[in-house]
Amino acid sequence: MEKFWADFIEKFKMAFVTGDRWKLYLQGMGTTLGLTVTALVIGVVLGVLVAVIRSAHDQQRPGRRSAALGIVNAICKLYTTVIRGTPMLVQLLIWGFVIFKTSRNRFLVGMLGLGINSGAYVAEIVRGGLMSVDPGQSEAGRSLGLGYVDTMRYIVIPQAFKNILPALGNEFIVLFKDTSLVSSIGAAEILYYAEAVGAKTYEYMFPYLGIAFMYLVFCILFTWLQGRLERRLRQSDRR
Repeated sequence: MEKFWADFIEKFKMAFVTGDRWKLYLQGMGTTLGLTVTALVIGVVLGVLVAVIRSAHDQQRPGRRSAALGIVNAICKLYTTVIRGTPMLVQLLIWGFVIFKTSRNRFLVGMLGLGINSGAYVAEIVRGGLMSVDPGQSEAGRSLGLGYVDTMRYIVIPQAFKNILPALGNEFIVLFKDTSLVSSIGAAEILYYAEAVGAKTYEYMFPYLGIAFMYLVFCILFTWLQGRLERRLRQSDRR
């Protein structure tokens, strides 16, 4: 038993203490959080744009359909179908070793790949939120003289945001965990450093368990923050 605990403590020290290796995990987590936030911003911007285009196409009146909007809508449908129908890992490998194979900025490549992938899912989340708003709200905005863009900006999207917040929060958490995949293209995030420590010490259990614990703690924190925000929005509705 004493030998077991001695080996346990020694392996723990090798994974986290020796050579200040705990700093590598913190550095990797910083990269992971940066990837998550920037990729989600790209995903939200892209997703909202795609969702608005598809909603505008679906809301056209019979006999007054725009050919140009139809083409753009078809491109958006193709984008969401392809991205949602293929694994993120395969997409990242294509971005990293086919499209940007000469790029040395693996962080930027990973951020772009994650953002474009997230955009397809955010697009469907936002489109579902827009469809959940009573069509009478749009008609009321039009009757007040607002154009389509202003109606969406001031009336529809603020109401849809409350409906899509839970799904958007879940997308953020999923994206946070999926950042581990960018290590496959050489981006130095937390899994990359854990594998480097394991290769140095020939012991992978503690590095992997350590980053798993870090992921878990941050996911619990994000879930708590999401719940706080949802409760605050519900309270504002009652007032």
